[in-house]
Amino acid sequence: MNVQEVIQLIKVGKGSAKSHMRNLIEIAAADGTLGAEEQRLLRYAAERNNISATELQAILEDSSKIRFEVPRSKEEKFFQLYDLVHMMTVDKEIHPEELRLCEIFAIKFGYRKEAVREMIEVIHDSIEKWIGPKETMQKVLRELKVQD
Repeated sequence: MNVQEVIQLIKVGKGSAKSHMRNLIEIAAADGTLGAEEQRLLRYAAERNNISATELQAILEDSSKIRFEVPRSKEEKFFQLYDLVHMMTVDKEIHPEELRLCEIFAIKFGYRKEAVREMIEVIHDSIEKWIGPKETMQKVLRELKVQD
């Protein structure tokens, strides 16, 4: 692999991370407010995805330039959905628009429409019980047929 290929991989990874941040912001803002809990979770997710505070602020100010990217691996898809459900529930209120967006993202990620609602419920339950994304993914894959 040459230097240009490595640089392209980094750019693609950063693009996917920015797409994820945009998705999180959409969920966070769906109820009309961006509360303190949601802002903390955004900063945490940005840090985990190597998005600087400056980049996060730019995304918050104008996310229209960031295009949606479907996560590549099944793990990345699940972890992003886990984050989206976490964002939806972090303020202890599930707004119907937040739930609708989580369902849309799950379907865009390739999960079967029929399994999405139950999958979101299992993720939500796991978050409330402080069960992390890896363990939750194993549970969901074991209990539900979520992908074609």
